[in-house]
Amino acid sequence: MIEMHIIDAFTDKPFRGNPAAVCLLERYPSDLWLQQVAMEMNLSETAFLSPQQDGSYRLRWFTPTVEVDLCGHATLASAHYLWETGRADRQQPLTFHTLSGQLNASASGDGWIRLDFPVERITEADAPDRLADALGGVVPRFVGTNGLDLLVELDSEEAVRGLKPNFAVMAELGVRGMLVTARSQDERYDFASRCFFPTLGIDEDPVTGSAHCALAPYWRDKLGKDRMTAIQSSARTGVLRLALVDDRLHIHGQAVTVLKGSLLHPPVE
Repeated sequence: MIEMHIIDAFTDKPFRGNPAAVCLLERYPSDLWLQQVAMEMNLSETAFLSPQQDGSYRLRWFTPTVEVDLCGHATLASAHYLWETGRADRQQPLTFHTLSGQLNASASGDGWIRLDFPVERITEADAPDRLADALGGVVPRFVGTNGLDLLVELDSEEAVRGLKPNFAVMAELGVRGMLVTARSQDERYDFASRCFFPTLGIDEDPVTGSAHCALAPYWRDKLGKDRMTAIQSSARTGVLRLALVDDRLHIHGQAVTVLKGSLLHPPVE
């Protein structure tokens, strides 16, 4: 049997934030088996950890349909899992080897976890045909890209919360995903967002840590702040503390384990 945990990331309350499944394997079996497990979990991401001889870990992330290069909430969940189960010393930083290079996680005394991620620059872009249709008729005030996703700024946080996307149209725009954002009207937060990835099998991702690699530098340029607090205004909602340091983004979040179980069907050798 293989242990599986489901952990809600970017929240301190169960059933909020973004759930990720975390699975620790001595070594990786076939990609087909990893994808089948992620499909069975049917969460935005399932994280597969494999320990290395030097105390670091390989880390891979799968949506129900594809493997992805970078995932914030499942990295946060993986760090939480390793420390909570005693497999790693909370006083020592964690090192993950991923498709996006080396990523680090460290624990703070207040229960928050800090992730060290790369920054993604946003450049202004022409709006694709039918963008307004994909946004349910809403016309954006700014459109940019990080090379994979569109970043779309709307006029207000209320417009972000009330957005009713057409996912069929969105999936045909030729981009991986869409990060929709606005300045927050709540003084506790600097900006709000919602994130959509229908081409990856995720219509709306509840809280997307990796999206803030692009959102944070965009809002730094607009607000003139290196440290910000963000809210992702999905139905589940999540909070992220952000700090830009040179070309890196420190993403701070909390996590809660909601389920512990066993996978009864290990890979066939």
